[in-house]
Amino acid sequence: MKKLVRITTVPISLEKLLENQARFFKTYYSVTLVSSQKEQLQRLAKEQGVNHFSLEMTRKITPLQDLRCLLQLIRFLRKDKPHIVHTHTPKAGIVGMLAAFIAGVPLRMHTVAGLPLMEAKGLKKSILYAVERLTYRCATHVYPNARGLMDFIQEKKLAGKTPLKCIGNGSSNGIDLTYFNPERVSKEQEMSFREKWNISKDDFVFLFIGRLVGDKGVNELVAAFEQLANKIPNAKLLLVGPQEPTLDPLKQVTIASIEKNPKIVSTAYQQDVRPFLKMAQVFVFPSYREGFPNVVLQAGAMGIPCIVSDINGCNEIIENEVNGLIVPPKSIQPLSEKMYSLYKDPEKRAIFIDRTKERIATNFERTHYWKLLLEEYKRLEKNV
Repeated sequence: MKKLVRITTVPISLEKLLENQARFFKTYYSVTLVSSQKEQLQRLAKEQGVNHFSLEMTRKITPLQDLRCLLQLIRFLRKDKPHIVHTHTPKAGIVGMLAAFIAGVPLRMHTVAGLPLMEAKGLKKSILYAVERLTYRCATHVYPNARGLMDFIQEKKLAGKTPLKCIGNGSSNGIDLTYFNPERVSKEQEMSFREKWNISKDDFVFLFIGRLVGDKGVNELVAAFEQLANKIPNAKLLLVGPQEPTLDPLKQVTIASIEKNPKIVSTAYQQDVRPFLKMAQVFVFPSYREGFPNVVLQAGAMGIPCIVSDINGCNEIIENEVNGLIVPPKSIQPLSEKMYSLYKDPEKRAIFIDRTKERIATNFERTHYWKLLLEEYKRLEKNV
């Protein structure tokens, strides 16, 4: 059986972004998961019945540590001799593709799921451009997970002669419609969560799920909510996700609002987001940049109408005034107005829910995506 190595910077990407892919592909390949945080990686590999190899990568720019990881990975790949190395996330991309290139791995595939360079400035932006170009040059094939992302890479000529392809209609993993089904959340579980987080059945809940950082649009979301909170006496803003104070911290005024406003509830990271989706009336995702946002698929599948920013990925799932609402990124007033308009129009919310569910079921079902990726692996193997 040929060997497949999947690499991400942190194991939560394997667990959430690429959920259960390893379990599917182990039928066809001997699979090894490579990531940081050894104990978490070991647990995940055991759950999915595959091998693992730990590297202490970080999402920060850490040249010496990155060099150590590169050398360790080269040694591992030379010994393991995989047929395919497939990387996800920026740091894993540069370390994994460079190591696989030096080790002579025949198929070197990198999935692009968002580009931090889109929001970077100055020297950092120049460094990130150089890193992306090197990553793509070391790869044999590059896979943007959204069509808008592929357009950006082509426009900026980042890939050179390396072939680009978007698998299916986008996404890195599709969505499990059996799991993300509102009927899978019991009334007892919903009531327990409402009690724990002080969310009444009479509250109108705007929900955000993701990292609580600047480039997810959380500063604008909190400001927009505070503008309309007085217009909607029973409004709550539910923020589900961790803060990252060292990488992309929120503004102090935003942090103060989250801590002091009783209408804003912050839960930190949650393993299962379905009960929070079940409690919400509107999902709001005003991110500055994305690859292909799984969380918008999850909200749509769970029957929550969405307001998203006009960026690639988001605008490939949501079409403005057709199955949701779209706002300019980094906007406060337009976001607040759209949130209020959807609150006032339950009929429109119901229409958006039905249309989004249909679009997701037709275009983004998970096992269909897995089969397309498997076909891509097999197609490339024939040419090596």
